[in-house]
Formats: sequence, C-alpha cells, structure tokens
Amino acid sequence: MSPIRKLAGYTVLAKIGEGAKSEIYAVQDAKTKQVWALKYVVFENEKDDRFLEQAQREYAIGSKLSHPAIRKIRKIIKKRKMLKVQTVALLMELVDANTLDQQLPRSYEAAIDIFRQVSDALAHMHERGFVHADMKPTNVLITEEGQVKVIDLGQACPIGTIKKRIQGTPGYMAPEQATREAIDERTDVFNLGAMMYWVLAREVIPTAMPPQGGSSPLASTRDVDEVPPPKPPHEINAMIPKGLSELVLQCVEKSRENRPESMLEVLHRLDSLLRDMVERDT
Repeated sequence: MSPIRKLAGYTVLAKIGEGAKSEIYAVQDAKTKQVWALKYVVFENEKDDRFLEQAQREYAIGSKLSHPAIRKIRKIIKKRKMLKVQTVALLMELVDANTLDQQLPRSYEAAIDIFRQVSDALAHMHERGFVHADMKPTNVLITEEGQVKVIDLGQACPIGTIKKRIQGTPGYMAPEQATREAIDERTDVFNLGAMMYWVLAREVIPTAMPPQGGSSPLASTRDVDEVPPPKPPHEINAMIPKGLSELVLQCVEKSRENRPESMLEVLHRLDSLLRDMVERDT
C-alpha cells in the first residue's frame, strides 16, 4: 500500500480540481479531523512568480471578507527555499457543490435567485474595497439547495487598480480590462452581466481582445467600439423576462457610465424582478 500523501501538513483525501498552475485537494487535519479544500501552487520557473503572487493576493483579500456566498479562506502556508517562496497553499472552506456551468438553474426564478446571491457577495467585496474582476460561471459554485459560493479571488484587487497585464476571460471581460484601465465596481457589474447573459442565452457576448501579434499588447478604443452589441436575451429566447433581459443589457454596456451605478442597484433590481415573478405566479 502506498503511503498516505500529505501536503502542507494535511492528509490528502482526493484531488477535486485544478486551475492555472494550481491544484485543489480535499484534505484533512489529522488532529481535529476537520476536512478542508487546499489550493496548492508550486514554483517551477520564473514565469510562475505571478501565480504565486495571485495565490498570496487571494489570501490577503479573502481573509478580509466575511459573506455566506463567498468561499472562506482560512489560512495560507508558504514554503521557502533560500528566502524564495517555492509553494503556496491556501486552506479553504470545502463546499459540496458544482460550478454554475455544470448545474444550471431550472427556472428563471432560480436563475434570478442565483444572480442576486452573487450580486450580494460582490456588493460585500465592494464595501470592503475590492473587486472580483473575473466573474464567470466557473467561478460560482451552486449547492443542491441552491446556495451560492463565489470562488477564485486570484484576479481580485483593490478598487481603482490598473493591472500590470490584461487579465480576464473572453466573453466576460469588460472593455476597460482589455484596454488596461482602472478596475472598479462597474467592472464587476459588466462581468456579472456577461455571466447572466450566458446563463440565460447560452451564448457569450462579443468582447474586445488585444490583437494577436500586434505592436501593442492592448485592445484599442477603436477595437472596443467595433465590437457589436449583444443580441437582447429575450430575442434569443422569448421566455426570458423582458425586464431581466433589459437589466443584463445595461450591465454589459461598453461605457461603464451607462451601466448600473453600483452592485447594490443590480441587487435591488433583481430583488424586484424576483418579487414580481413570485407574485405573478401566486
């Protein structure tokens, strides 16, 4: 029988996921028997520095958050060699759930409830001075009971940050991410709107990306202006409530000034839409 593998002092029970230069395991504390999720990042070459930095930033931000719809990060464990950080392990809340793209809502009421839980979590981040900056279906866990857990704070940053490099996911990233302008609350509004669009319409919206092989690593204002507007979700599927479709389109406006003013405004409008749907069905 092979020996029980340990990571950062915890017994590995199973591998449960992986990301860019990271692996996630279910682990157990041998003393308390408590089971956790552990994200493990290893330095292999100089290009991996940014992934170690992301993991450390994820802890720095996550440890300042306290919301039921955000996965808790309990502890960071760093291993050094010659003063250089070689591995970073994040001890996190273990959640028995699937990502939103794997467990889609079965009704529009359920979809709006998921959206409002995510909005509430992001509003909490904004209140604490941070943005998530990478909201997409794979970064939302959904339990069988419909409870949301927002995960992966690797791209999160203080409000007003100008990133050193373009970060974001095509189909979800805001124009200001492609042109490397300051990231703020309305960047999360756009990301969330793009996520809602995909859940409702099963399509990603067209977004600007830097030209391949060009002299500039950034998308230009012209590139952003030439991106066609997304088709209204209710025109793709007439069953989608028009009010919800209109909110989604406002969230993904190219100009952040034309988006809802805050995540709280998005939350309140989702609450209103959900109340209207429940009242209509009763």
